[in-house]
Amino acid sequence: MSKIDDMIKELCPEGVKRKTLGEIGTFIRGNGLQKKDFTESGTGCIHYGQIYTYYGIYTYKTKSFVDPDLASHLCKVSSGDLIIACTSENIEDVCKAVAWLGKEDIVTGGHACVFKHSQNPKYVSYFFQTQDFFVQKKKYARGAKVIDIKAEDMAKITIPVPPLPIQEEIVKILDSFTKLEAELEAELEARRKQYEFYRDKLLNFNDLQQNNPGG
Repeated sequence: MSKIDDMIKELCPEGVKRKTLGEIGTFIRGNGLQKKDFTESGTGCIHYGQIYTYYGIYTYKTKSFVDPDLASHLCKVSSGDLIIACTSENIEDVCKAVAWLGKEDIVTGGHACVFKHSQNPKYVSYFFQTQDFFVQKKKYARGAKVIDIKAEDMAKITIPVPPLPIQEEIVKILDSFTKLEAELEAELEARRKQYEFYRDKLLNFNDLQQNNPGG
C-alpha cells in the first residue's frame, strides 16, 4: 500500500477525485439475445445470465457464440468494455459486471448493459464488487421478485478515479489476491475430499471387518 500512497502523493497530491460513471463513460442497453440463439461457433457472445454463473472479474474468451448475421443486430462489445447484468432476482447479483479483454468484438443482449470507457477495465470491474458500489446501487434498484437498475441510474453512481498508473498498480495487487484465493480454494477442496475419504473409511466398520475377518 505504501507504493500506492507514494504514487497518489506524486500523481494526485490533492487527493483522488470521484466522478460519476456517466462522466467517465457511456452505457448502452442490449437487447435480443436468447439462449436458444447459441451456436457451436460464430461471433462470441455473453448472455446476462452467464455473468452470474460463469464469468469472474474479466475474461478473454466467451463460453457461447451466435450466428454472425444475428450478431450484426445485437449490442457490440469491444475490448475493454464492461458487460453488466442489469436484471437479477436479488440485490446482490444485479449489476454484476465482467470486463471483456479479448481482441475481437463480441455481442451481448437483453437485460445487460455495455459500459464503454477509457479507464483500466479491470479496475472498474473490481469496483463493481465493492461495498461502496453496493450501497450506491441499492438506491436505484427497482422491483421485488425481479430487480432492475436502469442505465441512466447506473450512470449516477460515483467511482474514485485515480490516474491510470495507480489503477494499474491496484489491479496488480487485487489480481495477486484473486490468484491466491483461487489457490487456497483449490487446496481447501482437496483437503475436504481427503477428509471425507478418511471419515467414511474410518467409520465404515463393515470394511474394517472384511479386511480383518479374524479380528
